[in-house]
Amino acid sequence: QVQLVESGGGLVQPGGSLRLSCAASGFTLNYYAIGWFRQAPGKEREGVSCISSSDGSTYYADSVKGRFTISRDNAKNTVYLQMNSLKPEDTAVYYCATGMFRAVVAGLPDYWGHGTQVTVSS
Repeated sequence: QVQLVESGGGLVQPGGSLRLSCAASGFTLNYYAIGWFRQAPGKEREGVSCISSSDGSTYYADSVKGRFTISRDNAKNTVYLQMNSLKPEDTAVYYCATGMFRAVVAGLPDYWGHGTQVTVSS
């Protein structure tokens, strides 16, 4: 059974940092792309970042470029999202998801986690 479990969310002040983790089970992570998405209250879900299975290619939304870094540890079957210089507009529920790279980038992954709340506020 494929499972994705996010962790690492919380409350942080503007300018602070958080590292989200996405632990995968039921499949071998290194064969699939992993994406991070977020959904703020009253807004549509948007893609944040994605990392491929093959060569580690990455994708970032313009709103997070230079601040967020995605990485994967295949030995631990885990993907991370390091978030620095956080802004109030980064407040959202963050989800990880998996599938083929093109599908994940297109916002159409096969499996989703349940999400972790990130709140950026003073």
